[in-house]
Amino acid sequence: MTMRIVYTVALYCAVPFFVARLLWRGRRNPAYWRRIGERFGLGSRIESRGGCVWIHAVSVGEVQAAAPIVKALRNRHPDQSIVVTSTTPTGAVRIVKAFGGSVVHRYFPFDLPGSVARFLNRVEPRVAIVMETEIWPNLLAQCGVRGVPVVLANVRLSERSAAGYRRFRRLFAPALGGVAAVAVQSDEDARRIVSIGAPPGVTSVTGSTKFDIPMLASLREEAAALRRTWGPSRGIWIAASTHDGEETLVLDAFRHVIERLPGSLLVLVPRHPERFREVAAQARRSGFDPVMRSRRPVDCTGVHVFIGDTMGELPLFYAAADVAFVGGTLVERGGHNVLEPAALGLPVLVGPHVFNFAEISRRLVEAGGARTVSDTDSLGRAVVDYLHDADLRHTTGAKGRAFVESNRGAGDRVLEMISPHLDPVHEP
Repeated sequence: MTMRIVYTVALYCAVPFFVARLLWRGRRNPAYWRRIGERFGLGSRIESRGGCVWIHAVSVGEVQAAAPIVKALRNRHPDQSIVVTSTTPTGAVRIVKAFGGSVVHRYFPFDLPGSVARFLNRVEPRVAIVMETEIWPNLLAQCGVRGVPVVLANVRLSERSAAGYRRFRRLFAPALGGVAAVAVQSDEDARRIVSIGAPPGVTSVTGSTKFDIPMLASLREEAAALRRTWGPSRGIWIAASTHDGEETLVLDAFRHVIERLPGSLLVLVPRHPERFREVAAQARRSGFDPVMRSRRPVDCTGVHVFIGDTMGELPLFYAAADVAFVGGTLVERGGHNVLEPAALGLPVLVGPHVFNFAEISRRLVEAGGARTVSDTDSLGRAVVDYLHDADLRHTTGAKGRAFVESNRGAGDRVLEMISPHLDPVHEP
């Protein structure tokens, strides 16, 4: 019995738990209850001439990474239909926000042979682009049988994750062996993905597509309007994509900030929407009277804590702030995208747990665009330093922006790996 058969049997046994988890998560976020059939490969057939380009982006971060690729595809292959899948409803919302009606959204199917077959029958992709590190053995096997080339794009792989994959190399090596191309972010990512079975001959270092962050022309204007409701002359710092246990640390740090700079505002944006109310209650227990973005307040000049409880507005909040702390780093979640605030010229603060973005975070710190903090006290002191010293803030922000600008181009490099798999008839 091959490892993939064992894996498939285990997945079938776990289906009731997968469904139960969706139903449970739907108690906080009802979007998990919708379109469950798509998780089993059901849904309407995608109408496209000669198939479509399929991009899989698990959630918000992967959608951000996919945006430069979608933009490049539109420019070079304007008639090509694009389907983007996600696993989470937050990813689905971000897809609609980022791409509108120019792409079709579907939920990613469970990696069961029947679910995968139904999905591929309805989508009929000509090429599949899987963002970051999503290795699904049954999906990759069926794409191979059907002759659908698979490109793994923007791959990043921590040593911890690589060690986990290597424990099951007999399962993942055959799956990776048939991919058409692997685009990794760094030399270390290349070494690790090859160690679990990716063919060296199709593995290339392209950099991260997240450097190619598209900025809407209207963002600065919208940010200026939002800033006026917050109070244009006060110091504003944002704690973005925070996790359970991290908000307590951020709120404690904010006490230190307002002792030194009483007029300061904290913009607190939890990572998961189902925690918005919980975090607001936590702010109240800490002695603050938070205001929720969803209520569209017109005057927040007397407010100390502003909760970003809407989807798709994080770039706007960054653009209206002075300093950014990127969450998931004071607790062991591995961190989130530090390039978005850096591209907007904000000094970036991160905690010690950045293993999801280790290389990029290290390079941004070395470039002078970010600082690492270790705890509540050092976070509070760093925020005060930047809010108090405009020259330091602007110098640090300029170094971060320059770092991002100098590393752009990964999206075009990934497209060069995809274009050979698109028929010439679809060339503009």
